[in-house]
Amino acid sequence: MTANILFSARPELWPVYQPLMTQYLTNAGVVFQLGTTFEPDQVDYVVYAPNSGLRDFAPYTRLKAVLSLWAGIESIVENDTLTVPLARMVDHGLTQGMTEWVVGHVLRYHLGMDRHITVQDRVWAPDPPPLASDRTVCILGLGALGEAAARALSTLNFNVTGWSRSAKAIPGVTCFHGEDGLRAALTQAEIAVLLLPDTPATENTLNAETLSLMPKGAHIINPGRGPLIDDHALLAALDTGQIGHATLDVFRVEPLPASHPYWTHPNVTVTPHIASETRPVTSAQVICENIRRGEAGEPFLHLVDRELGY
Repeated sequence: MTANILFSARPELWPVYQPLMTQYLTNAGVVFQLGTTFEPDQVDYVVYAPNSGLRDFAPYTRLKAVLSLWAGIESIVENDTLTVPLARMVDHGLTQGMTEWVVGHVLRYHLGMDRHITVQDRVWAPDPPPLASDRTVCILGLGALGEAAARALSTLNFNVTGWSRSAKAIPGVTCFHGEDGLRAALTQAEIAVLLLPDTPATENTLNAETLSLMPKGAHIINPGRGPLIDDHALLAALDTGQIGHATLDVFRVEPLPASHPYWTHPNVTVTPHIASETRPVTSAQVICENIRRGEAGEPFLHLVDRELGY
């Protein structure tokens, strides 16, 4: 039987994904039709970007799965019309890009690079950094992205801790979980990296109380989701010196409004949601593997747990 695959994403992505998916599905032996328009009751799979405009899945009575092109699915996970399996994007290209970005900014903080790059004051003041083994980096969120970043930093000999809502075990990483575990992790975190999903349970994970637990002058890196941080609490902690600096790649409102105080705060670095992105070559492979699995009666990869929200 032919699998009808609806590509529901921004129009400019279609000429990029269409040849890639055609190649991968053909190589996998899948019999398919791939297009941007089908009668809803004839669609077997939706390759989906949440900004595509498709919100009502009720007419898609033949649908087997929705395969998201995005790692973040918070905008669709509570859609009551979406009752079929939903797979989020876990893509090795996205994972590699995120790992590189996180490692780069951790090293920037660890080595004190800003001081020598931005301040050329002709003052000879040697101040070598500690070894990585003497620096504690905490990864908040130990999913695919968090685990990859934690493993990479551990390989560089950082003292890596990690926190997640449920218990995890990662070689070379001291793992904490639960509310008490979060407190224990933050009290050691000289550099904290946020890679949690955006759910009601994770909103404002860093707030006035939790920020006060961190070592004075600690650094924060957020390439995860904007709502993970209470913005007012972070700005207050930056003003008092409790937090030394924050590098923020994601925000509650994007693009970040020009009037937002993050833009002008001397101890904030704003980057425009560039930590990583879905790469068509690798993400198309992930999507097509899930379609192959669906047609072969095998379990889908990277399914979302609706109760947890990720």
